[in-house]
Amino acid sequence: MFDSLAGALGRAYQALVGKKTLTEANIEEGIRAVRQALLEADVHFQVAKDFVKDVKARALGQNVIQSVDPGHQFVKLFHDALTDLLGGAVTELPVADPPPLVLLMAGLQGSGKTTTCAKLALWLKRKKKKNPFLVAADLQRPAAVEQLCTLGKQLQIPVYQEGTGARPPELCARGIAEARRLRHDVVILDTAGRLHVDDALMREVQEVHARCKPHATLLVCDSMLGQDAVNSAKAFHERLPLYGVVLTKVDGDARGGAALSVKAVTGRPILFVGTGEKPDDLEEFDPPRMAGRILGMGDVVGLVEKAQEVIDQKEAERAAEKMRRGQFTFDDFLKSMNMIRKLGPLKKVLGMLPGVGAALKDIDLDDARFQRVEAMILSMTPFERRNPDSVDIQRRRRIAAGSGNEVQAVHDLVKQFKMMQKLMQSFGKGGLPSLPEGGLPGAGKPGRGPQPRGPGGVLPPGGGGLRDFLNRRR
Repeated sequence: MFDSLAGALGRAYQALVGKKTLTEANIEEGIRAVRQALLEADVHFQVAKDFVKDVKARALGQNVIQSVDPGHQFVKLFHDALTDLLGGAVTELPVADPPPLVLLMAGLQGSGKTTTCAKLALWLKRKKKKNPFLVAADLQRPAAVEQLCTLGKQLQIPVYQEGTGARPPELCARGIAEARRLRHDVVILDTAGRLHVDDALMREVQEVHARCKPHATLLVCDSMLGQDAVNSAKAFHERLPLYGVVLTKVDGDARGGAALSVKAVTGRPILFVGTGEKPDDLEEFDPPRMAGRILGMGDVVGLVEKAQEVIDQKEAERAAEKMRRGQFTFDDFLKSMNMIRKLGPLKKVLGMLPGVGAALKDIDLDDARFQRVEAMILSMTPFERRNPDSVDIQRRRRIAAGSGNEVQAVHDLVKQFKMMQKLMQSFGKGGLPSLPEGGLPGAGKPGRGPQPRGPGGVLPPGGGGLRDFLNRRR
């Protein structure tokens, strides 16, 4: 998400690189680039106009810090204005006293609403330690009830359903009563997807709202629709008292215009974003951190939170200790690699690191690389995995044949693994060496493809590949 916007903002940043101070003239140059970037990202015209006006006022009104590069000052100003545009701070779900908390989910057809209901239930269960209850009230779309029941069974979350013969308002009311009887503390009502011009279905969801009196009505929007998503949010808000918005499919939206426009146009905050197809691909929307991602500052906090969820800390500590002692084996590497894979697609994970996201836009980070490396390691005998030095040319031919790879691929794996062993030994002795030529096993070869960029997608000074860039950041 925001790939095209981040690249365009990088050009705006470059317009100020090398300037001695921020002036009205060079600020105007940067502002023009920002305005163009916003419009290219499909941001609402009035939102873009108001935003650049705000940034310009902040830039001209601030006290210039002589020791800070003007480009960096501009990025800081832009980050603050972007954070405000996105909502300022995290907006949390309301609290119900007494429980259960009732959430009504509405949205257009095809927006991913039913899947989002299940994702939200899982998020509440894992992150907030809640006991959610789903109500299947989408009686318009074929198999919607069955889909929600299947998702509920997969995630071990109960679903209330009465087939397709009931009326949604009464069905939802009975579902809430059942959740209260079973002492669930959150109820999520999955209503039918509709076109905002469909008055009959809009009246139906209004009737559900009047009958059930939910604590919050959440609108599910497909971010890939751009301004159509914003327009539908505005139309729904005119008919329903929306509490907030859930943006889906943001992983497939390179422009991000909907995310930047929906808060300004509707006045309702973005609460969650769907970042993939898996049940746990739902993130709470954090405006400061999202602004940082857009500007190429990464989201280290989000990465750490994700790591804490999926990585076994004791296992990671044992692997780190073996690395320091120089006792790292192929078995240990395979365990570590699988821990990294739990974080999600490699490109998505690396994109959360500061200054790296823009560099990955045109680089092929195929996760199948890891599968090929795993196949080679699993084709080794237990003795070979524990003793990397034993993998001679004859063993490599057998490993290549057993894993469906070329012999050269096994050569590269063994070579890079031994270099990584030396790297870890140097860290254990307090050294700070360069990354091995060819990169870490399975991650491809750094130093090729587009160069990594700093805040806003700007090339770090001095050029060089990823290895040099990472060394400089240390």
